[in-house]
Amino acid sequence: MRVRFRGIDVREGMLLRGPAGWGEFSPFWDYGPAECAPWLAAAREAAYAEWPAPRRTAVPVNCTVPAVGPEQAAAVVVASAGARTAKVKVAEPGQTEAEDIARVEAVRDTIGRTGRVRVDANGGWDVATAARMIRLLDRFTLEYVEQPCRTVEELAEVRRAVDVPIAADESIRRAEDPLRVARLEAADIAVLKVAPLGGVRACLRIAEEIGLPVVVSSALETSVGLSAGLALAAALPELPYACGLATLPLLAGDVTSHPHRVVNGMLAVRRAEPDLVGDVAPGADTARRWHERIAAVEASA
Repeated sequence: MRVRFRGIDVREGMLLRGPAGWGEFSPFWDYGPAECAPWLAAAREAAYAEWPAPRRTAVPVNCTVPAVGPEQAAAVVVASAGARTAKVKVAEPGQTEAEDIARVEAVRDTIGRTGRVRVDANGGWDVATAARMIRLLDRFTLEYVEQPCRTVEELAEVRRAVDVPIAADESIRRAEDPLRVARLEAADIAVLKVAPLGGVRACLRIAEEIGLPVVVSSALETSVGLSAGLALAAALPELPYACGLATLPLLAGDVTSHPHRVVNGMLAVRRAEPDLVGDVAPGADTARRWHERIAAVEASA
């Protein structure tokens, strides 16, 4: 990772090759076998099944601003290749509310009045803090706030307390019932990530059943994994929001010499083919751990 993100400095994953192409299996290490199962299903779908036909050839994307200082935050926006939406990480453990406010202000100043700014708290606030911080940050005109609190019930409470739209991420992808946020009226927007939800077709079913506008986002994958997110974004009937798929700049490298690059705020819809795997190949111990991880997922099924 170029900057510590989601508490990690190194991103690990495994590539699977099948008749349809390449898939990526890269669940985070704090996930147990059961939670890893949809990640494996998504990787195998990419490798062995055809994705749905695309409705569009390119999708708009947001830049992702980590929990960095204001100057670095502004630099991320400047380097975003024309993205007109920025997602800003807030509620980082160990940081202050003043740091969050300064970061969001820097992003708003840099992207301008016509750009869109959304923030992501990754469930880091309690209800009272979320309501207070959302009101403070909305002076910079927020498009929406992603996962301000941890539980669905808390999201519903925050949604009733503020005027800014609420997006659910972890409350969908880490939930036994991803539709519960809609039933409890806990969110205005559904953030869907292909790998944690079991594949492109599984996400399309959720999008149809949940009845909320969808934002397609990544799970910090290489270009191979991002290809699946692009396939989902391309297949959705409607795509009202910029996608959170421009996350490659968070990684120090990739597995292909033809990565998904943002051009004028858009990503082209295509499959990425790995050709630099040898440049990032792990040692035998790491490879064995990942093969054991797949075996554990299969054993838990």
